[in-house]
Amino acid sequence: MSLKDAEKKPLGVEFIRELKDDELQAELNRLEEAQFRLKFRSATEDITGGNPLQFRTIRRNIARMKTVLAERKSA
Repeated sequence: MSLKDAEKKPLGVEFIRELKDDELQAELNRLEEAQFRLKFRSATEDITGGNPLQFRTIRRNIARMKTVLAERKSA
């Protein structure tokens, strides 16, 4: 699995934990930007032809990444 799939497929926690802190932060920023773009697009146009579960997938991947970052900071 690659990080390019993070907008469409759930990432495993094991895969996220293998990433370095700077890679993880960069990917987190990219996913948050993708989430913003998707929300903006859904508000301005009809995107029902796309993947309706993409909102949930992105949101959960962001949560997983934030959890791993918080674990690393507390340890």
